[in-house]
Amino acid sequence: MPSIIPGYVYTFFALTVVSALLIATFSVYAVSMKQDVEVEQLNNLLEYVAAESCELISTSTANNSTITVRLPLPYRVGEKRYWIQFRNDSSSAWVEGGFGTNPVQAFLTVFVPGPVTASGLYTSGYGFAELECQVQGTLTVLNISEVSG
Repeated sequence: MPSIIPGYVYTFFALTVVSALLIATFSVYAVSMKQDVEVEQLNNLLEYVAAESCELISTSTANNSTITVRLPLPYRVGEKRYWIQFRNDSSSAWVEGGFGTNPVQAFLTVFVPGPVTASGLYTSGYGFAELECQVQGTLTVLNISEVSG
């Protein structure tokens, strides 16, 4: 009889280890799926801002005017705060974004077509993102900023 009890203990220990491994695996998989959804939502936000920017650029250029639009963006993506920033170089402009409150390194990038000078930063919070497009002679200037309330 004494040899049966250690067999039960070893079986119980093996089942505990296998159960812990399965729980850990499913937890990692669930977190990975959640992160994929958050990245996709942030990418959709960047594409939305880029599309609104294209509309502003074409309308502002056609009318030779300054146009300002407030975009209602969500406070968070999933459980994370995010930032959106306009950048440009000598040949193109783009919208970049990432998670957190400090724009350290771009996580995602969406290009804005057309010759435009773009700048500005929006950090998610309890405000609106304000897009402003100005035509200054032959130069089109696009800016994003945060406006409270």
